[in-house]
This record gives sequence, structure tokens and C-alpha cells, in this order.
Amino acid sequence: MRILVSNDDGIHAPGLKVLEKIAKSLSKDVWVVAPEYEQSGASHSLTLTLPLRLRKINARKYAVRGTPTDCVMMAMHEIFKDKRPDLLLSGINRGANLGEDVTYSGTVAVAMEGSLLGVPSIAMSQCFQHGHPVKWGTAEAHAPKLIKKLLKAGWPKDTLININFPDVLAESVTGVEVVKQGKRDLTDLLLDARVDARNVPYYWIGFRRQKNKSKRQTDLGATENGAISVTPLQLDLTHAASMKALKAALA
Repeated sequence: MRILVSNDDGIHAPGLKVLEKIAKSLSKDVWVVAPEYEQSGASHSLTLTLPLRLRKINARKYAVRGTPTDCVMMAMHEIFKDKRPDLLLSGINRGANLGEDVTYSGTVAVAMEGSLLGVPSIAMSQCFQHGHPVKWGTAEAHAPKLIKKLLKAGWPKDTLININFPDVLAESVTGVEVVKQGKRDLTDLLLDARVDARNVPYYWIGFRRQKNKSKRQTDLGATENGAISVTPLQLDLTHAASMKALKAALA
């Protein structure tokens, strides 16, 4: 099984090293193609106004000066001309990708692009609290067995799997829950206004990460209760329930 590993935290990210180790526990044919620099929040963006630079680190490891989506495109169309991967693994992201995070996430976008190109794709993220060490061991301990089970079960084309590991030690994980995408409290958004040395204002976008009372059967609720959340995400964004009413209204 040929596995492609990528992320949005960049080629030097600790989570990428963890994921590479996980992938190598599943197969000997593991390739890494990741952004040269951190691309968190890049979502499913492409680089269209600048050239892409591909740096070969070793026989099966490359860095791309571009977005996470660029990395998948470069891998599929330039590096894997002879044989495409059988599986794409994205992450392991430093921080959760829960609720509407998935629309901003470069980690999820990697899996999205893989799915669009016909490769079964899984995005993985490790929840953590700022000011505390990231519990990479939780993802490392549970991911291999979970990936094997997912591959055995299979999932539809044009669908990706989004996994979030809770911010607990590996032995404290309460289980695996297949749940729907939740919704955060958007009051968590932080717009930090500052002034530079030339007295010109500038801003940082951030989040006041706080625990919300999330619905239990959601990705947010599952991870808050110490479980690994598994959410299938579809690429077709059509809201089917509105189709009939809109057709009648616009006839």
C-alpha cells in the first residue's frame, strides 16, 4: 500500500513526524509531501500568482513552497506519475479541527483534494490546550488501529474522514465515536488590534479557546468527553432539503 502523508503545519512540524511514524507502521511505501512553511488556515486554496518550488529532501520526502492543496497536486501530478497512492493521510494537526474549523483547515483541505482526485483520504488532528504540552502519544497510540478499521470498512467516494483525538492521555481515551460536525460559539473569535512603530494599526485574528457546552453527538461533544471523534465529510455542499422549495419558488 502506497501512502501519501501531508499536512498544513509544514515540513518540520512535530505532528508530521508522528504521522510519518504511524504511516510506516502500516506500510513500507510511505511518501511525504508537505508545505515548506506553516499554512494553517489556508483552507482549500491554490497558489495561482506565484510559481511553486519543489524541494527534494530525500527519495520519498519533498517540501513545496505553496499551500496544502498545492502539495497534493504536486504529489499526484509530478511525483507520482508512475503509481498514485492508495491512501492519503493528513496531519497530525497541532490543534483540533472541529465544527466549522473544517472550512478553514488546511489539514482537512489536504484530505479534500485527495478525495477529489480519487484517493481515500483521512485528516487527523490532536486537540490540546494552550499552555500545555500536546499529547502526541494519544494520536500515535490509537491512529494505526483506527486507520486499519476504517480501511476495512471503507467509505464512499467524494467523502473524507475527519478524525480528532481528545486532549487526554492515550490510556484515558473513552472510546471512538462516529459523530456529525458540531458548531462552535463564534463569540470565541478574537480580533487583536495593535499599532506598529510607524503608528499604523494592524490586527491579529485569533480565538479565545474555551470549552462550550456542545451537543453530545457531535465532534465537539465527543472530544470534550475524552473520545476520539470520527466524522465523514462530503464534498458535495448542495443542501438537498432546499432544492424542492427553491425550484417551486423560482419556477
